[in-house]
Amino acid sequence: MSDGLKPVKRALLSVSDKAGIVEFARVLAAWGVELVSTGGTATLLRQQGLEVRDVSDLTGFPEMLDGRVKTLHPKVHGGILGIRDNAGHKAKMEEFGIEPIDMVVINLYPFQQTIRKPGVTLEEAIENIDIGGPAMIRSASKNHNDVAVVVDPADYATIGEELTASGGGLTQLRRFDLAQRAFEHTSRYDAEIARFLASRRDSEVAAEQLPSRIDLTMEKAADLRYGENPHQRAALYTIAGRQETGVATAEQLQGKELSYNNLMDSDAAWELVMEIQRMHAENSPACEPLPCTCAIIKHANPCGVGIASNPAEAFLNGKATDPVSAFGGIIAFSSTVDGPAAREIAEMFAEVIVAPDFTEEAREVLGAKKNLRVLRMGEPRLASDFLELRRIGGGVLVQDRDYQLFAGNKFEVVSHRQPTEAEVRGLRLGWAICKHVKSNAIVYAAEHQLVGVGAGQMSRIDSVRIGAMKALLPLQGSVLASDAFFPFRDGVDEAVKHGITAVIQPGGSVRDSEVIAAADEHGLAMVFTGMRHFKH
Repeated sequence: MSDGLKPVKRALLSVSDKAGIVEFARVLAAWGVELVSTGGTATLLRQQGLEVRDVSDLTGFPEMLDGRVKTLHPKVHGGILGIRDNAGHKAKMEEFGIEPIDMVVINLYPFQQTIRKPGVTLEEAIENIDIGGPAMIRSASKNHNDVAVVVDPADYATIGEELTASGGGLTQLRRFDLAQRAFEHTSRYDAEIARFLASRRDSEVAAEQLPSRIDLTMEKAADLRYGENPHQRAALYTIAGRQETGVATAEQLQGKELSYNNLMDSDAAWELVMEIQRMHAENSPACEPLPCTCAIIKHANPCGVGIASNPAEAFLNGKATDPVSAFGGIIAFSSTVDGPAAREIAEMFAEVIVAPDFTEEAREVLGAKKNLRVLRMGEPRLASDFLELRRIGGGVLVQDRDYQLFAGNKFEVVSHRQPTEAEVRGLRLGWAICKHVKSNAIVYAAEHQLVGVGAGQMSRIDSVRIGAMKALLPLQGSVLASDAFFPFRDGVDEAVKHGITAVIQPGGSVRDSEVIAAADEHGLAMVFTGMRHFKH
């Protein structure tokens, strides 16, 4: 056979995920391939009328130790690892009655699915660590010059087509590709086991520290046109094993291909609306429906945030913050987008709309804007234990996700004047928004919307001034949030000129007493949170 094409005469099939295995086995049998199998796979194939030879018949040994030992045998691994063109190998295989195995079809015990079960025990997880499967996969991958290894049911159809086109064989290129992906498969499997066992270490020190080693397996989800700039290559990768709702796993319902910057801004928008939604959930009676939040993001900073009982009003409140900056922005909602909201959105140019879901009416309205990207996020699901990684020269910085909003739900009034209920709502909203603004961050807010933003300045007082300068809504009666403490009272003195009535900040400055005194002099309410939220 040409192109390294080699026939498949005997295949060993042993799979946990049995999707498509019967159909694939029929294709193999049609080409005269002898089927060798184990346990449940063999039973299923026989039930479907296929002729199957048991592995125990091949090895001369029964399955034993509750199925832990069945393929760990020289007649299995010899049949896989024997080099067909090596005279010494052929002689030994003949001497010991080892029959060649030309294809191994394996997928592994469902370890990942097992450890996701609530309350899973260590013993249960360990019982779902596959031993024989990875050993056969590695043997077949090592000897891919002679043996094909199939670990993904998605490959069954393609392999069947090649067998048909070639008359029962597979090319060297195909076997090499399958081997490379098989090693990736076992690598991910082993990494998942290592991560799980590390998480179960019964040590206070281990619990308090970040892991001594981090192994991440990332799979390419899409190539992007370019990165932040056209001269930079880019792609989107997902992290294997994570079960978190996020932009990387969203369903794109319509629109052009997402760019690198679209994805970055969409992530910022989604994180912000989810932050505000969690805040509402924690501070609202259980029987009270949560309001809808709409956030508009431009260049990773919020330029509009609105709260209302429905998405259309939430969008209009958010857009009113800064209609000029909202043009061409990324819009995120905390609840399903309906027809009225879609019609309001359609009145302006937007790059991406992100929401848990969209009604049929909304999809019809937005569908008229062909270039608009629409992302359906599904049910919000957050992995609060996820680590954040950032590349620097020569290494990677790792930190916990900034998941909390207040230190121990701290909301300490330090001024003489107590904030009103309306001010408290504005302070909480401003604080949640401020967490998602590039530092030094200052936010002017009302109880139902963002009023002005000062972002990314080198001095805090400049952020105070810029936030006021950018505000198009009335500043009189608004509240102010600062992502870190005021190092001097000048920031408060400046903010008062613009009509604020209350301030929320972490506290912790050596000049806290001077800053509190400034608040009292101006008749402001001031709240300390005990938690800083820098965002670089």
